[in-house]
Amino acid sequence: MASLLVVSNELTAGARPEVVLPAVALLAHDLRSAPADTTALTESAKADVIVIDGRNELANARMICRLFISSGITLPLLLVVTEGGLAAITGDWGVSDLILDKAGPAEFDARIRLLLSSNDSDGLIQAGGIVIDEAAYSARLGEQPLDLTYTEFELLKYLVLHPGRVFSREHLLADVWGYDYFGGTRTVDVHIRRLRAKLGSEHESLIGTVRNVGYRFSP
Repeated sequence: MASLLVVSNELTAGARPEVVLPAVALLAHDLRSAPADTTALTESAKADVIVIDGRNELANARMICRLFISSGITLPLLLVVTEGGLAAITGDWGVSDLILDKAGPAEFDARIRLLLSSNDSDGLIQAGGIVIDEAAYSARLGEQPLDLTYTEFELLKYLVLHPGRVFSREHLLADVWGYDYFGGTRTVDVHIRRLRAKLGSEHESLIGTVRNVGYRFSP
């Protein structure tokens, strides 16, 4: 079962996706929704596929697609359009696939399965010039390999997977180190400092500090 985020200008945060895309509601997936604005970026942190409602206001749908791409979010984008809207779709939208709004649940499900298998095929996570190969347990910045410890790798991977999202030290400790870790939050600061040093002075700003909150990856 996948986690789907439906993004539409007809939805407010938390509204049920079936309001605008009834076929999606019949799928055996975890469904969430977000309005077609910057809120969608933060809501995408736990999604596997982004479903963008492009049936109306194509210009706004294109803006949202481009916003995901420019933010370094590499999740598959499935664009829903009317037959009349097909003529407006070009490569610079950055979508992974598109589907007509008249499609039934079976076609939605098939396209989502294909997107998930395609997204996992190379095992690479990319954002902000950083490329993480989960299968090889390696990371590089551009063409330069990064010499990381196990925890540094896991921390960097976690941040890159959630670009733009701010995480507290406590949250990072729980998700990266695990709930059975009994050290203090200072270890997060130490590892962040080491990661920045390995990224180098030109790229250390990829990991930003949000005062009194925590850290975020800003590609």
